[in-house]
Amino acid sequence: MAELPSHARVVVIGGGAVGCSTLYHLALMGWRDCLLLEKNELTSGSTWHAAGNCPTFSGSWSIMKMQRYSTALYKRLAEEVDYPMNYHNTGSIRLAHSRDRMEEFAHVCSMAHHQGIEFEMMTTAEMQAAYPFLEVHDLEGGIWDPTDGDIDPAQLTQALAKGARDLGQKIVRFAPVENVVRKPNGEWEVTTPLGKVTCEIVVNAAGYRAAEVGRFFGRDIPCVTMAHQFLITEEIAELKARDEQLPLLRDPDSSYYLRQERDGLLLGPYEWKATPHWVDSRNDPMPEDFSFQLYPDDLERLEWYIEDACARVPLLGTAGVSKVINGPIPYTPDGNPLLGPMPGVPNAFEACVFSFGITQGGGAGKVAAEWIVNGETEWDMWSIDPRRFTSYATKEYTRAKAVELYQREYGIGYPNEEREAGRPAKTSPLYGHLKAKGASFGARAGWERACWFPRPGKDEPENKLSFHHTNWFEAVGEECRAVAEGVGILDLPGFSRFELKGAGAAAWLETLITGKLPKPGRIGLIYFADEGGRILTEMTVTRFSEEHLWLMTGAGAEWHDRDWLLQHWPENADFTLENVSTTWGTLVLTGPKSREVLAAVCENDLSSAAFPWLSHQPVTIGMARGQAIRVSYAGELGWELHIPNEQLVGVYERLWAAGEAHGIRDFGIYALESLRLEKCYRSWKMDLSTDFTILEGGLERFVAFDKPDFIGKAALQKEKQEGSKTGFAALLLEEGVTAEAPYLSTIWLNGERVGLTTSGGYGYRIGRSIALANLRSDLIAVGQELEVEILGERKKATVAADPLYDPANERLKA
Repeated sequence: MAELPSHARVVVIGGGAVGCSTLYHLALMGWRDCLLLEKNELTSGSTWHAAGNCPTFSGSWSIMKMQRYSTALYKRLAEEVDYPMNYHNTGSIRLAHSRDRMEEFAHVCSMAHHQGIEFEMMTTAEMQAAYPFLEVHDLEGGIWDPTDGDIDPAQLTQALAKGARDLGQKIVRFAPVENVVRKPNGEWEVTTPLGKVTCEIVVNAAGYRAAEVGRFFGRDIPCVTMAHQFLITEEIAELKARDEQLPLLRDPDSSYYLRQERDGLLLGPYEWKATPHWVDSRNDPMPEDFSFQLYPDDLERLEWYIEDACARVPLLGTAGVSKVINGPIPYTPDGNPLLGPMPGVPNAFEACVFSFGITQGGGAGKVAAEWIVNGETEWDMWSIDPRRFTSYATKEYTRAKAVELYQREYGIGYPNEEREAGRPAKTSPLYGHLKAKGASFGARAGWERACWFPRPGKDEPENKLSFHHTNWFEAVGEECRAVAEGVGILDLPGFSRFELKGAGAAAWLETLITGKLPKPGRIGLIYFADEGGRILTEMTVTRFSEEHLWLMTGAGAEWHDRDWLLQHWPENADFTLENVSTTWGTLVLTGPKSREVLAAVCENDLSSAAFPWLSHQPVTIGMARGQAIRVSYAGELGWELHIPNEQLVGVYERLWAAGEAHGIRDFGIYALESLRLEKCYRSWKMDLSTDFTILEGGLERFVAFDKPDFIGKAALQKEKQEGSKTGFAALLLEEGVTAEAPYLSTIWLNGERVGLTTSGGYGYRIGRSIALANLRSDLIAVGQELEVEILGERKKATVAADPLYDPANERLKA
């Protein structure tokens, strides 16, 4: 056993596949003097009992990239590190019982092709030819993943560990971490029974024990341990007689995977009776050590799935069960891992809570090492960034969502599916009021927001799930028309809001943003870039005075943007930053009649001369004092009213009473999404992500090349001189389209892939389906004809002028 060093550059806590991959990739990036600490033996957590399947399939663009990297790495790893290991690249078939499932497969197939993975849609005849024991009479078809297969998790981990050791890294086993303390100089002191080690950076790669390690940092990690059970059959003669291993089989509609394991079969269901463990620290505490241990068998939970699988592959029913594995697997609330900077903790990272740690482990090591070494990643990885969950992700919330996720592990990725578990987590004071009015809600970053308002006697209140226009389509259209023709009101809780004030505040902020700050009394959009000029975040700045500003950003960006600001906080600053997100609520009042409604409840002069577009004023409405900002994400005359939360209901009621004579109507965020698309307003982590630079995002008007240095300036200047290869474009799809372009749909020209959509939706004011896109620069010309691949079918599209609605902003400025 290796001796514990006194110092290391990085300490990785946890010796599973992800921890060892992180250590290996740090070495590949040139960092030596890194140390991995393992509580027991390598692989002793979830890794040792994992089924070892390696799918590339994912509905997430970034996770598909991560898994694609893993499978490519595993093919070459044995030779790369000179360690024998088995990776059976068998390919896999996913079965589709419905047309909806085939449409989902078609979109994923398109995503895969764009990334260079040759997925194929399959007919039932093709499936049976590839898998002769398969019953296909009741199936619609399927999809083929050529990169899929299975790997021995222990061999994989040992290969990564050997590769790391050979490059100078150290691994110390049987060294459980007992404490982590930050020293006055910013370094970390990690305590184990073998002694203490000081390091610059710590990585929590502790798997299902991640929450235990997180507590050393004061971090409440959203992690629940689920029991995942699979069985392995005895030897089957028909399989033993075959020359080739069967492809891996997944039946997502019945919720299980089935693959060949030597000369038997391995069946792993995700059953409805999902079973979390160790959620009650008093009555069901996590054992001090559960290394290489399993839960008792519980095959009764799997009876239906076994019967269904035997009917699908009758060969399965001919053999007895030789082994049952029932082991712990960690889950986050959305089923994706936590990989990236530890929220609120400098020089600490998380690479933990992987439900699919084997197929994601290779890519996870690459991403983790990039975060640590470069401070940024090649791909936008917000889908797994630990900062995507904020304080609402308690143990109870996480347990409820984990159970739901496990039950629907293979659920179809419908747009606008508003799942119910873990809700409500955060509510506006108007939540009960709007619920009584029939609002259909969805959760966004924990906040309950009204999505749409079912029409009495016309609409069922629950969302019917489809990739095509569904039961809320017409109701949302009426909400959009009400905003365009009269006046609408929207409760929009959850803005992340930071108050920045004090001497030097503005000058400091100028060094972080690409453009310039608005003058006092005005508001504006500001953008933050990384060193490569890529889009980090967008904020609305409200400037009260020279050194007093509000910085407002999306609800989901709260911890991300807070950490970015604090990461660049100067020593001995004379200014302060306060997170006031929960203090204020926001009402959006918008439409051509909004001026009349607001004028009836306040004394402000609301004329354009006295209260111009993109300005703000204090406002008093009844007993409430707040801020009125003349801006509208809906693209109509309107105001955002920022009101103390305790007075939000009273202000809403006064506005409603004043608006009844003007036909005021509630509208929801589905309508707001449609309205913003018509104005080509960007959405964070869709149209605005680190996959694109500021210039590629069509945001050059927010770049002040003439000001002193700012983060990303050199990269953007270089790009400006050389020209951007891609840019932002607005597309109008052919008429009659009934399904909107999914996120990251491929754009085609003459059989060549030339771009990707970043947002899609229907514009009710213009009566057309819209896609915002990142497109090859030479094609960004009004009238350029293209095709957008939607659910496997190419639809005609045309580049249109940006914005699509009210291009001169006459309605906004009215």
